[in-house]
Amino acid sequence: MAFFFRPKLVDSLKGYSRAQLGTDIAAGFTVGVVALPLAMAFAIASGLKPEAGLFTAIIAGFIISALGGSRVQIGGPAGAFIVIVYGILERYGLANLILATAASGVLLFVMGLLKLGNLIRFIPVAVIIGFTNGIAVLIMLSQVKDFLGLQVTNMPADFFGILQTLHETLPTFQAPALALACGSLVLIVVWQRLFSAQQGQAPVKGLKRILQVVPGSIVALIAATLIASLLQLPVETIGSKFGGIPSELPSFVWPEFSLANLQHLSMPIFTLTLLGAIESLLCARIADGLIGDKHNPNQELMAQGVANFVTPFFGGMPATGTIARTVTNVKSGGRSPIAGMVHALVLLAVVWVAAPLANHVPLPALAAILMFVAWNMGEWHAFKDLTQFRVPYRITLLAVFLLTIVVDLTVAIEFGLFAACLTFIYRISNLSRVEPLGPTDSPSLKNQHGQVSAYRFYGALFFGAVKLVEAIEENLPKKSLVLDLKNLIYIDSSGADALLALAKICQKKHVQLIICGLHHQPLDIARRTGLLTTMGQNVYPDWSSALEAALEAALEVAHMSEKP
Repeated sequence: MAFFFRPKLVDSLKGYSRAQLGTDIAAGFTVGVVALPLAMAFAIASGLKPEAGLFTAIIAGFIISALGGSRVQIGGPAGAFIVIVYGILERYGLANLILATAASGVLLFVMGLLKLGNLIRFIPVAVIIGFTNGIAVLIMLSQVKDFLGLQVTNMPADFFGILQTLHETLPTFQAPALALACGSLVLIVVWQRLFSAQQGQAPVKGLKRILQVVPGSIVALIAATLIASLLQLPVETIGSKFGGIPSELPSFVWPEFSLANLQHLSMPIFTLTLLGAIESLLCARIADGLIGDKHNPNQELMAQGVANFVTPFFGGMPATGTIARTVTNVKSGGRSPIAGMVHALVLLAVVWVAAPLANHVPLPALAAILMFVAWNMGEWHAFKDLTQFRVPYRITLLAVFLLTIVVDLTVAIEFGLFAACLTFIYRISNLSRVEPLGPTDSPSLKNQHGQVSAYRFYGALFFGAVKLVEAIEENLPKKSLVLDLKNLIYIDSSGADALLALAKICQKKHVQLIICGLHHQPLDIARRTGLLTTMGQNVYPDWSSALEAALEAALEVAHMSEKP
């Protein structure tokens, strides 16, 4: 069991000191304070009750830290899931959301078990930036309703439906809600600029050090709640919209659903699985750079899988690694999974003790917090930098961005991966080439034009580059053909089939085919496809011996033709 399932917590406890425990507890408390408003805001924006976000941060956050493959990653509800969860809720209902989340947890665990964690790194940057920015736009668009205080009964999940609903309900706009949201957003931005610790900045002490620990979102949340209560502003609150937050964790609930629904939920499950894997491993890589460590991607996926399988049956929502809370954990001194576990316990204490206070939290303030989070999660500089890249990169990024907003995240990712594969095939096929060899490469080839031909291959001989072999077939010499393959780094089955076809054509036309320089993977594929057996003795280790054999064979043919 320990061979394939080894949480980072086990290694972190070796040499663990009392001083580090104190630092981790302090970091966990700080992250818990940061996670409090975000967890509620993410749940509300996803169409769920605020306690769903808190329960996810508590249960999934504890499991991910305890079983994960990163020392400092903080798990919980994430902004990237808002659009997906809202769409599943609207189309399939809460019971099927639970089923889809649990099924994605199983897939994530299996991915980690099969050591597929490293495959996530092969997703191109253009695809990641495209859907991240698209999700950020959708999050901001989904918060316009509460930001303006619009009276919306049912907000659709699709882009054009959202625009139409906002347009139709715009006359219900409430000035107090807009003022409170704008004030909260300005306060968050100003607070972050004044008190956010910058990288490379000298450590500060005293009051400013304390203010750096307090997140701007909490300050804005408290200020907006006090102002709304004291002035009795007519704005929606958590209490008026959802009836408050229960002061205890939910019991296990087995919802009513049919396993036949799994067929209809295949795409939502795929999306939750892929997005959860990408977000968690991307976050873990960022954390590695901050602390100089290396996470275990497969263990992280298994932990994410356990968390997403367990949490939905206790009133939670999909969970993954969260970049903002992880960075806060690192900056606060957290260096072991203990900090993430403490963050979950802090939220649990808040639910038990301070849940009634959440009734007065105004929704416009939560909308402002999400607006700020969405803006920060987007990599907007990527649009300005597009001019530095080639057309395929630009098309992929922009297409994924627009498809995420207008159509669907699943479609966007599928298109992005398809476009990236086509671009890669095109690039590699262009890098693969074949060069004819002549007297300048070997004086022995002088006066052999039309009798003996030699070619040297470069790059990869795969299905996108078999045209290189087909071009040689059209211009065969009369006696011998030498192919130098020492600069080939890869041959696939299509490339091997092309060489076999060339060998058969040469045999029919009585042209001796000689190959040389096969090594590593090309040699292995030549052996497994039967190419070596077909070539027989006409396989040589290097170019000089192959050319010598070709010239000798050509000379023998010439002597044979001269005999009466």
